[in-house]
Amino acid sequence: MSTDVPAKPAAPRPTKRPNGQWKVDGTDPLNHNEEFKQEDNGLNVRRRIEEVYSKQGFSSISNDDLRGRFRWWGLYTQRRPGVEAGAHNSLPPEEVDDEYFMLRVRIDGGGLSTEQLRVVGEVSRDFARDTADVTDRQNVQLHWVAVEDVPEIWRRLEAVGLHTTEACGDTPRVILGSPVAGISADEVIDPTPVIREISDRYIGDPELANLPRKYKTAITGHPSQDVVHEINDCSLVGIDHPEHGPGYDLWVGGGLSTSARLAERLGAFVTEEQAAEVWHGVTRIFRDYGYRRLRNKARLKYLMADWGPEEFRRVLEEEYLGYALSDGPAPPTPNVPGDHIGVHRQKDGLNYIGAAPTVGRVSGTLLVQLADLLEVHGSARLRTTPFQHLVILDVADEHVAAVQAGLRELGLDPAPSVFRRSTIACTGIEFCKLAIVETKANAATAVGELEERLADVAEQMPQRLTLHINGCPNSCARIQTADIGLKGQLLPDGDGGKSPGYQVHLGGGLTSEQRDDPGLGRTVRGLKVTTEELVDYVETLVRRFLAERTAGETFGQWAHRADEERLQKEEVTAA
Repeated sequence: MSTDVPAKPAAPRPTKRPNGQWKVDGTDPLNHNEEFKQEDNGLNVRRRIEEVYSKQGFSSISNDDLRGRFRWWGLYTQRRPGVEAGAHNSLPPEEVDDEYFMLRVRIDGGGLSTEQLRVVGEVSRDFARDTADVTDRQNVQLHWVAVEDVPEIWRRLEAVGLHTTEACGDTPRVILGSPVAGISADEVIDPTPVIREISDRYIGDPELANLPRKYKTAITGHPSQDVVHEINDCSLVGIDHPEHGPGYDLWVGGGLSTSARLAERLGAFVTEEQAAEVWHGVTRIFRDYGYRRLRNKARLKYLMADWGPEEFRRVLEEEYLGYALSDGPAPPTPNVPGDHIGVHRQKDGLNYIGAAPTVGRVSGTLLVQLADLLEVHGSARLRTTPFQHLVILDVADEHVAAVQAGLRELGLDPAPSVFRRSTIACTGIEFCKLAIVETKANAATAVGELEERLADVAEQMPQRLTLHINGCPNSCARIQTADIGLKGQLLPDGDGGKSPGYQVHLGGGLTSEQRDDPGLGRTVRGLKVTTEELVDYVETLVRRFLAERTAGETFGQWAHRADEERLQKEEVTAA
């Protein structure tokens, strides 16, 4: 008789791998990013920067601090000059990293006093080789920053109420806010108190400093919906409820990058008093239920895609708020553009002036000069915008002409051409380690040439026609939501090598561009342009649109209905 003990049946294999959701799978880290975040909160690196790294220099910085926790304080290593395009995919990071940093100054709501503006300009001039970019996240970004100088930079910024806390990293990033908050005569609700409450209570809170990935917020009370709310993780859009009065409509789960998805309405009305708490609830849902196993699936949009808005709202109300939110109407389609270019009357009788630096590129010297210009003419504040623009506030009628002239002299056009107004570009290969092609210089060149080439049809052009140029697939310049979006790629040059170029996206747009059908652009198979072909192609495409559009038809509508051959690079007869 056999005495063998029957083998136990094998445990059933799990049908689904854990996604690293803290409330579902526990908090054991499933990758190195999650390990270093749990080992030491990213906010703690500031002390080491001040006490160790700024004294001992770049070589003393540990890897997890250098390429991880430094981001919690707005610091990224920038691209080493001379590193070839695409090399970050094959070279070790220490061969791609320069020993200098990009530093992002966090500006929630985009609000700056002239005193703050001057300090940012002086920091740029003294510590960043006079570099400065106004970003499409309402930040100001500096380059060539040495770690030895960071404590003094923080001291200067914080002395005037600015900081870099959680400007990057797996954290609640800068809060986009309406650039005309509190001054516009036609805003539904002023978002300033809500932005301030969220910033004061939650930014720098260790309990929210380990999110699965970056987390983006947008809040506006202006009818133009001027904060690109559809592509943020959590957005509050001002509405006037028929029973409860002014408040906010809640949107969740937007994001672009390589897998674009527009946010969805939860159908919930949020009062001003509830807004910060609701934001906190959505943020904690992301912290507790967000996917952490794979970095490329860790944004909130993936959870929203799986749950849907009804389930997300149920979890928010039942697990995090403890009360039900009222149902609310959707915001109406805007009837004015959301970029605030030009001269506009404030509700107090003064004026604000929106001006366009070319693709956001400025300098520290220019920022100091701008502060001087404003103060000479009685203004003490301005705003950055999500379109890489600047909005000057509180200009009296008798100073409008002089301020406009001064802005033009500084290269900040208050009455720009359609291309200077509507073109944005990411940092590009000049500084960004992920970029494949140049962006800022190419975009500036394109703007100038298109202004000249299309001067004969300038009167036929729409008020806005967006051209967004990005240096890699990650879409920092929002290529999928542009009329013409260009994604950086290396293209075959016909001789066995590669040359810089772009994949083309056409017909995207958001409600802030007065789109009643916001959506992502289309791609046409095989449609790519080299950097040398860029201007020729855009000119051809615009002339074709002007010749073929129907009455009232937007570029986006035409691009989505046009046959593919009409979107290709072949030249056509000028309109």
